[in-house]
Amino acid sequence: MLEIKNYNPDVLSCLANLSNDEVFTPPELANQILDLLPPEIWNNKTVTFLDPVCKSGVFLREIAKRLLKGLDKEIPNQQVRMNHIFTKQLYGIAITELTSLLSRRSVYCSKTANGRYSIVDTFESQQGNIKFDRIEHTWKNDKCTFCGASESEYKREVSLETYAYELIHTHEPETIFDMKFDVIVGNPPYQLSDGGHGTSAKPIYHHFVEKAKQLNPRYLSMIIPARWYSGGKGLDNFRAEMLSDKRIRQIHDFPEATDVFPGVQIKGGICYFLWERDNEGDCLVSTYEHGNVISKMERPLLMDGCENFIRYNEAISILKKVQKFSEDSMREQVSSRKPFGLSTTFRGKTRKFKESIKIYQNGGTAYCKDEDIRTNRELIKYYKVLIAPLGSGSDSFPHQLLGMPFIAEPNTACTETYLVAGISSSERTAENLKNYLKTKFLRFLVLLNKPTQHATSKVYSYVPKQNFKEEWNDEKLYLKYGISQEEQDFIDSLIRPME
Repeated sequence: MLEIKNYNPDVLSCLANLSNDEVFTPPELANQILDLLPPEIWNNKTVTFLDPVCKSGVFLREIAKRLLKGLDKEIPNQQVRMNHIFTKQLYGIAITELTSLLSRRSVYCSKTANGRYSIVDTFESQQGNIKFDRIEHTWKNDKCTFCGASESEYKREVSLETYAYELIHTHEPETIFDMKFDVIVGNPPYQLSDGGHGTSAKPIYHHFVEKAKQLNPRYLSMIIPARWYSGGKGLDNFRAEMLSDKRIRQIHDFPEATDVFPGVQIKGGICYFLWERDNEGDCLVSTYEHGNVISKMERPLLMDGCENFIRYNEAISILKKVQKFSEDSMREQVSSRKPFGLSTTFRGKTRKFKESIKIYQNGGTAYCKDEDIRTNRELIKYYKVLIAPLGSGSDSFPHQLLGMPFIAEPNTACTETYLVAGISSSERTAENLKNYLKTKFLRFLVLLNKPTQHATSKVYSYVPKQNFKEEWNDEKLYLKYGISQEEQDFIDSLIRPME
């Protein structure tokens, strides 16, 4: 048997690999984020730090390590130095009672700051500078007015956590500690159930970023899902504000969330950013793959002619070439959800009957009455190219990204299971549109505006319309738009052939 000697793993590394609704931060990642801060900060005994969303205490612990080393000459006595750092420089707000104990244990080496085993001997309170107060939601019309949590889900008895996070359940976050902070870092909770169908949830991480900015630190860095790049579900205003904020000086982007949080799937990937209060300018955008930087570019967060953040640096030159043609967008012709007013749960008759209309529904085809069609009745008589409003279901590179499009013949309709990507009185024209939807070129442009698995009409914003009396394939499209071989190779690295 192989004997492993002297194996002493970092408990916070182990904890970061556990599956949990609240994603814990690995120490390695915490240090990568702290590396963004100017090095002289670790030699300054007046700089104050806040983690407003303590889970494991990893940020405060790693900050303490750096300060203990950086201040060793100015405060030679180790105990005096520790007392100063932990009582005058490091502060945290735990997200639950359990994480408050965990954070104190990892930072003070004791679940009580003034306990027998605490490495700090000047705290008088059990909480020290890592506080947790049970906060209640403020309910109105079954929703919390601060975070939007569902009352039916989160109105709980005293023995259960409320998940009413202190930082975002106040109009005056500056009163929590009643002091100014130079640096705010953290990994906030990402979402809460909103009481919708099934596992429906709404994002809340943007509230933490907004409240942290309200505290006006010199530096702010947080790890958040990358879905905000394209907005959606309560994120549109946040996206607009972030993209116009020239104080965001760095974004580190991970299209595959598992590169950051092993074993955790977060649709759309993850990112962390550095916001500098006193330093405006373009943003250094770094893209990662398997832990390595594969691209870097300093550029505006919002490019001309775009409504969202383009996460791939290499994509910008391709998009600019396409936009030079000033063509209409495919978004204008792709239907909204529920194109014929039939929900996903609608079920037609299994057998054809007199004057029935064939419908494409979840699981196959069926037949319905003419009066069942509530909207867009004028489309029934045309050939229709249908495509699912969800992606292929795979997050792995290279992406398929869209479901397989197909042609529905005249005298047909569909349920919410599909979108109508276009109509035609000619089967040949419909065939050309279908093949265009299958090209890598089109699906690459969709990728630039598709933060989640959903593929609504919005994701086609950067896709130009073509003359569908002509056939289209990637070779013809690359020639038309002048896509170089290097750019074609980049598209190939992200998009796989349609299968």
